[in-house]
Amino acid sequence: MIASHLLAYFFTELNHDQVQKVDQYLYHMRLSDETLLEIAKRFRKEMEKGLGATTHPTASVKMLPTFVRSTPDGTEHGEFLALDLGGTNFRVLWVRVTDNGLQKVEMESQIYAIPEDIMRGSGTQSFLVSWTKGFKSSGVEGKDVVTLIRKAIQRRGDFDIDIVAVVNDTVGTMMTCGYDDQNCEIGLIVGTGSNACYMEEMRHIDTVEGDEGRMCINMEWGAFGDDGALDDIRTEFDQEIDMGSLNPGKQLFEKMISGMYMGELVRLILVKMAKEELLFGGKLSPELLATGHFETKDVSDIEGEKDGIQKAREILVRLGLDPTHEDCVATHRVCQIVSTRSASLCAATLAAVLWRIKENKGVDRLRSTVGVDGSVYKKHPHFAKRLHKTVRRLVPDCDVRFLRSEDGSGKGAAMVTAVAYRLADQHRARQKTLESLKLSREQLLEVKRRMKIEMERGLSKETHAIAPVKMLPTYVCATPDGTEKGDFLALDLGGTNFRVLLVRVRNGKRRGVEMHNKIYSIPQEVMHGTGDELFDHIVQCIADFLEYMGMKGVSLPLGFTFSFPCQQNSLDESILLKWTKGFKASGCEGEDVVMLLKEAIHRREEFDLDVVAVVNDTVGTMMTCGYEDPHCEVGLIVGTGSNACYMEEMRNVELVEGEEGRMCVNMEWGAFGDNGCLDDLRTEFDAAVDELSLNPGRQRFEKMISGMYLGEIVRNILIDFTKRGLLFRGRISERLKTRGIFETKFLSQIESDCLALLQVRAILHHLGLESTCDDSIIVKEVCTVVARRAAQLCGAGMAAVVDKIRENRGLDTLKVTVGVDGTLYKLHPHFAKVMHETVKDLAPKCDVSFLESEDGSGKGAALITAVACRIREAGQR
Repeated sequence: MIASHLLAYFFTELNHDQVQKVDQYLYHMRLSDETLLEIAKRFRKEMEKGLGATTHPTASVKMLPTFVRSTPDGTEHGEFLALDLGGTNFRVLWVRVTDNGLQKVEMESQIYAIPEDIMRGSGTQSFLVSWTKGFKSSGVEGKDVVTLIRKAIQRRGDFDIDIVAVVNDTVGTMMTCGYDDQNCEIGLIVGTGSNACYMEEMRHIDTVEGDEGRMCINMEWGAFGDDGALDDIRTEFDQEIDMGSLNPGKQLFEKMISGMYMGELVRLILVKMAKEELLFGGKLSPELLATGHFETKDVSDIEGEKDGIQKAREILVRLGLDPTHEDCVATHRVCQIVSTRSASLCAATLAAVLWRIKENKGVDRLRSTVGVDGSVYKKHPHFAKRLHKTVRRLVPDCDVRFLRSEDGSGKGAAMVTAVAYRLADQHRARQKTLESLKLSREQLLEVKRRMKIEMERGLSKETHAIAPVKMLPTYVCATPDGTEKGDFLALDLGGTNFRVLLVRVRNGKRRGVEMHNKIYSIPQEVMHGTGDELFDHIVQCIADFLEYMGMKGVSLPLGFTFSFPCQQNSLDESILLKWTKGFKASGCEGEDVVMLLKEAIHRREEFDLDVVAVVNDTVGTMMTCGYEDPHCEVGLIVGTGSNACYMEEMRNVELVEGEEGRMCVNMEWGAFGDNGCLDDLRTEFDAAVDELSLNPGRQRFEKMISGMYLGEIVRNILIDFTKRGLLFRGRISERLKTRGIFETKFLSQIESDCLALLQVRAILHHLGLESTCDDSIIVKEVCTVVARRAAQLCGAGMAAVVDKIRENRGLDTLKVTVGVDGTLYKLHPHFAKVMHETVKDLAPKCDVSFLESEDGSGKGAALITAVACRIREAGQR
């Protein structure tokens, strides 16, 4: 018993000594985490070089675009043929993908050997950059392999195939695993060769046009180090492997980690140790000296869990050696060091890829899946575990899952094709829907023509009563001349917020406008309550403001900006025709809003105000801009709602007596189309928004162009796409079903040029919408189409206005300025530009400038009041 313990102890110590001896001998092959992090850092630089347009030609890691822009979402279906060429065998596969809720993939395949004379013969065969894995067929490098395959099919002549996609085996692996795990965005092969791919942001791929979305990059990382980046890591054994290879100086990283070279590395180490009399008593055999006789499979067998030392003996004996126990232990340790280095190097480069994805996504912690295939990964007993542990050690802020691919390269090619078919089908379906929202120049000219007809009907006394575009006289007949002065109060009511302003107008050398204001909200219960409650709330706000300004009890001239459809009988009398913008206060429609305001002031009995003028916000905007630019005679609002006004010849304003001079006409163009004249341009989404609005059938033009409705149009399109499986993987969230959840401000944010898709996804996430990168692109496109249509329709309407002014004056050309206000015009990144371009195109005889109003509605009311006071005082004198 004691003897056996002593023997066991002796062998343990012997084994330990032998392991130490090998460890010292192969010191440079044992890599610390510090060294691995340095390698990861170098690899990141190589990735950057491969992606850069100027550095790509000289980069060793080529970072090749694959034009695979999406991973599977589980809805793919169809039957596909796949060809798999990546080693000494070639496979043809039939793959059937079914989408019946089970996401089932059926496959049948046939394997064909590729004779060595063909591998190294002539290539009558993606543009192939360079052969690897022992292939040497001439006439193929630099050629498009798809074209070569098509020509080969034509030469045969007895069948035809639609070649949809050509992919690398790493891409196939990623796609196969992506079908099972939609977090999979990396593909890794560690087998005969080694390579990786991952989903990169398009904005970083300088070699491909476009910056929207993502694209899979085939890294071709086997060439890492071909430029000398790994020279301090490579050993004499790596150099010897390279010199004896078919492609010396190339694929240096692959030669350090892949199955084609791992066994050979071990053989070279054993040979050198034997020559130095550290193994086999200094004896060598012809078999050990023969290239390729120690295979990577032997490395896996020797490192087996139970009988590794015995396996080493069997293999060494097979090689004509007579090994001692110590030789077998040393051989076992050599295999461990070589395979561990392989796994560690692979982990270092994979860590670099994970870091990049994490930074691209801007997340504190990345959750990602790596799809893996290859004989070394699958068959070596410890490689996978070592790889996983090292990756997690190097990138502790990444939750990495490794998913083993089953038949990745062949099935993956079919999945790429299936995804391509799905994307093409879905794209066609979406474009067909969005086509109805894209307006041609002819359609826009027709909108302009119809607007001019409706303007004429609104101005005519005979047709005014039935005209939807009311063309209401404002009794504003003059613009500022610079002599106005005094202190004025202004009220601005045009949406859910209400403002009270003190405006000081100065003339002479100190000419200018000084303003103080305070914003008050209008609760929904007040908006939907009685008229008395609404106007009492307004007066309460005025009282608060006067006290805030220290002017309690002061009586000032007041201008009232009231941005709702009204019929004005004089400058200080305005009959509300109908509420818009969500207001429903009872007892107001058909009443004079100036009188309602005065009655509320009298009920309070705290102060008195001289209500001089009531104006629309468009008129206020025109007057404000007219104070800066005497050519300004058009006002436009594109915000929560939309409207326009302009200076019309008095002879055309049939509702008011007199033919001399001009008067500003409040068009109330939001109602354009209420008589059905735009029905051929309205879509099912416009109809849905209108039907569920507070005023169905009314303000139809406004509902196609203004901020209160654009977000809702987008939401309805997104719901339609989702129901049809064209978006969000067919999953409609409860938040998306909520009316009003998609605010127009989100359109402006999503369409911002400086906003990456990552931020678009953040907005969608905020809305409870779990989106992919592809979803973000689609949502952005929908927003673009809806906003562009709105800007074009607005431009068509404005083209009608400026052309009418030109024709009124009998001019060949007209120079005119449009004063503009409104959140949509100001905040949306492209609305203004598209609208300007449309006006220029549709009204070529008009030189139209657009002047953005600063606080037009409030300041404008004060300026109109100032002009009215100036004229009144002149009359009194």
